[in-house]
Amino acid sequence: MKIQEIAAEAKKASAIIAKANENQKNSALQSIADLIRIRQGEILVANLRDIEEAKVQGLSSSMIERLSLQNKLSGIISDIESVIKLKDPVGEVLEEYLHNQLTIKRTRIPIGVLGVIYESRPNVTIDVSCLAIKSGNCAILRGGSEAIHTNKIIVGIIQDALCKTELPKTAIQLLESTDRSEVLKMLKLHHFIDLIIPRGGAGLHQFCRENSSIPVITGGIGICHLFVDETAKIEKTLPLIANAKTQRPTVCNALDTLLVHEKIAFTFIPKLITQLSKLGVEFRLCPTSFNIVKKEQLEASYQLAKEEDWDTEWLSLVLGIKVVSDLNRAIEHIVKHSTKHSDGIITENPAHAESFCRAIDSAAVYVNASTRFTDGSQLGLGSEVAISTQKLHARGPMGLKELTTYKWLIHGDYSVRT
Repeated sequence: MKIQEIAAEAKKASAIIAKANENQKNSALQSIADLIRIRQGEILVANLRDIEEAKVQGLSSSMIERLSLQNKLSGIISDIESVIKLKDPVGEVLEEYLHNQLTIKRTRIPIGVLGVIYESRPNVTIDVSCLAIKSGNCAILRGGSEAIHTNKIIVGIIQDALCKTELPKTAIQLLESTDRSEVLKMLKLHHFIDLIIPRGGAGLHQFCRENSSIPVITGGIGICHLFVDETAKIEKTLPLIANAKTQRPTVCNALDTLLVHEKIAFTFIPKLITQLSKLGVEFRLCPTSFNIVKKEQLEASYQLAKEEDWDTEWLSLVLGIKVVSDLNRAIEHIVKHSTKHSDGIITENPAHAESFCRAIDSAAVYVNASTRFTDGSQLGLGSEVAISTQKLHARGPMGLKELTTYKWLIHGDYSVRT
């Protein structure tokens, strides 16, 4: 089907799914979870086919890691079941009051039709679909060509589950065409699509912003920072940083740049380099940290950082380290180089923590915690559609409530304005 036909079908379906009750939507989600469990063999075979083709095409190891669903389906099913347990946001009364002898309510409603454009990760197909269904929305999905076989199987399963629960299967549709012109057409279908959500690299986000006649929510590009203050407990800080950098380095909430207070740099940096080197991390170092490592003759892979390194989302086992003189210099660096995704401070000084939280205008700001928690499931949202770094409508992980808008319900008694 052409994108115009897909979008028209989604618009029709949106009027139906918006009225579905919570039990019906939860039944659809449970059916999706059950079918994924039953048909996981099919999914994994299709996924392996995508992985093998991606290797032939020369995709990077980080892209292939994102593409793979091997050993991930049980976690995905668990996330679906978490979404089932969440309260349905549709119909929630945000406020209610009397004015002008009118009863006035502001009530949550679905956004309508979501156009989601993403690369590599077929788990996004499931996350977006389940959150869209639970929040009463429809979704048109355009995944990357590298995941086409996996996405076809998954969307087929989701549509089977919708049919089982008497919801329109066109509530969730996949744009199978890999022709970029179809995406360009999609961005112009404002009569049918209510919101565009791109998930991918900076190029995709820029393309959507520049070409869409539909509102676009952008984010998911992380240049994430942690500042180790002079009061930080070093032995507790080391595993925190290891987690932020190495647990899953190919994702947007992985640590990219570490800032270290100069008063602890000569003690802290050698310990950090020694530990992270064992985990395969390479380093881009400011002159001060470079000289520390060289003086200590540490066995590590490192080089002097270039200026552009501070503006790089590594998506790999590479970490930038910079020594700063105080909290204010750390804040200045983050303000200059952050993409406003996830940034944090490690400190035992409450005043420094408060100053940092006030000064850093990122979607997620951390005190004494790994940046890896910027994730829908980790923050109690079940899963997420995307991580927004914008200020309007939604910031950070976008869960159920972030996929709703509101309308005013106004009741009178044959009331007229005077």
